[in-house]
Amino acid sequence: MAYTTPTVEEYTAGTVTKYEPKSNGQTNQRKRKPHILAIINENCTGCSGSPACVDYCPVEDCMYWAPDPDGPFGRIIVDPLLCIGCKLCTSKGPDGTFLEGCPWDAIDMVPTAEWEGQHGALPF
Repeated sequence: MAYTTPTVEEYTAGTVTKYEPKSNGQTNQRKRKPHILAIINENCTGCSGSPACVDYCPVEDCMYWAPDPDGPFGRIIVDPLLCIGCKLCTSKGPDGTFLEGCPWDAIDMVPTAEWEGQHGALPF
């Protein structure tokens, strides 16, 4: 069974359960849609319950852990209503070395318009 991320409607309705570990930081609503969104791809392993990316996210509850029926450790999810497109969760060093962020290259930065074309328009 493949994991599916929650829909825009589920996020908007507040029906998504966000498990720890979760990102901490600013709690104000973003002022505009970002040009890009962080999207977790199929490479995510949840880092065995200690994800590196979550600590770098500066937005409260934007990144969170979720159970994954396909893997033993769960996975990280990004709330598209909260992501500000800052890329801190994907920070890499020179020549592809990982200084911080995702060691499995499981985070893609996707243009918001492309994401909305597949998942529906974001309300803000």
